[in-house]
Amino acid sequence: MLERPSKDYTDEELIVEFQKSDDIDAFQALVGRYKDQLYNFVFRYLNERDSAEDVVQETMIRVYRKKNSYKPVAKFSTWVYTIAGNLAKSELKKRKVRSAVSIDRRDEDYAPLEIADDGPSPDELADAGIVEEEIQAALMKIKPVYREAVILRDVEQLSYEEIAVASGQEIGTVKSRINRGRAALKELLKDVYQE
Repeated sequence: MLERPSKDYTDEELIVEFQKSDDIDAFQALVGRYKDQLYNFVFRYLNERDSAEDVVQETMIRVYRKKNSYKPVAKFSTWVYTIAGNLAKSELKKRKVRSAVSIDRRDEDYAPLEIADDGPSPDELADAGIVEEEIQAALMKIKPVYREAVILRDVEQLSYEEIAVASGQEIGTVKSRINRGRAALKELLKDVYQE
């Protein structure tokens, strides 16, 4: 049982508590902090809601089962994004194999991301939904290595160093992939965002 409210702990303190005493409150606090962020990251990577939910659930199961493999030399966020990213990449590979062997492949149901209702007019909401669909469609057209880097940097706001650790790449490679991904997105979205 945590001695203080979970909000008073850093991620790293929570995972250490969970490692030391199997404190389920510490684990649940970590799940609460990361499930939505990870879902957003994985959904943007895979563009499929059910698969994103499955990957996030599997990520949390791995955090639970492999808690002792976390070492405090890295931030917890980097470790958990690495797990989620690897699982998302595996899911993407499985999809490619399934689509290659499927005779009667139908497109997955796609629904645009829901936009929070802060009072915009119906026209603004419709326009925003269309733009969100265009962005998501463009993300799915760029190479997965660029997509991952752009999502981690521009959507999840991870630092270059955190992305390098999570992806297992050098910082220069990360920066290059982000730049190439942004350039590819800019080209794909030039009609949406006319300067």
